[in-house]
This record gives sequence, structure tokens and C-alpha cells, in this order.
Amino acid sequence: MKAIFVLDACALIAFFNDERGADKVEDIIQKAKRKEYTVYMNKLNLLEIYYGVYRDDGEIKAETMLTRTLNLPLKIIDKLDDKVFREAGRLKAEYKISLADSIALAEAKIRKAQLVTADHREFDPIEKDGEISFYWIR
Repeated sequence: MKAIFVLDACALIAFFNDERGADKVEDIIQKAKRKEYTVYMNKLNLLEIYYGVYRDDGEIKAETMLTRTLNLPLKIIDKLDDKVFREAGRLKAEYKISLADSIALAEAKIRKAQLVTADHREFDPIEKDGEISFYWIR
């Protein structure tokens, strides 16, 4: 069975900025190119990166980042289906996390995927509860 991953915004940021953990994200992306893995990212999590780059570096760099992302072998989820909607709502209510984090978590849970992230501060309590599988890049 093919491994399934959902990218959190911080994982893609690490990849683009060649931060610690970028090699792990690159490995996942390379395996997705070879169709060994399926990799998803919700458009809301992509928006987290887009607006950050736009705010810090301007529209041109934000658009460049977006184009690079859309050329990666990722399945960008551009709608919020009812299962993800409800699960994200539950996760946001139960844990003190951002809306975007609740969406990434819900996508991973519903798709039975590992959430690729470096965000221990937000996600360690959730991992401890054993609800969702994580792939830590650092």
C-alpha cells in the first residue's frame, strides 16, 4: 500500500528555505514524483505560506513560491468536505490550535495519512493522545 502524507505549512517552508528537516521533505517529494507516495496539502495551509511570503517579501516572491508549489507532485485540496469540516471543528475545540492547524490535522486523520510537520509545540499533545500519525522532520 502506498504511503500517504499531508504537508503542514512549516514542512513546505523548511523545504523551500533549506532549513533543518528539508531533506526529509525532499525525500517525500521525490518519492511522490516516482508515485511511491501520495502527498496532499490543503489550500488553506498553502495560504499560510503565501501570505507570509507576500507580507515579508512582496507579491512577486509570493507568486514564485506558489508556482513552485503547484509544480510539485502534491495534491492540493481546494475544498473543505463535510468530514474534514467536522473533524477540524472538533480538533479546534478540543486542542488550543490554529484553524489552519486543525484543517491539516483533520486532512491527515480523514485520509489516514501522516502529518508532515516540525511543529512540536502545537502537535505534541495531539500525538500523545494517539489520534493522528505524525512524520516529524526535526
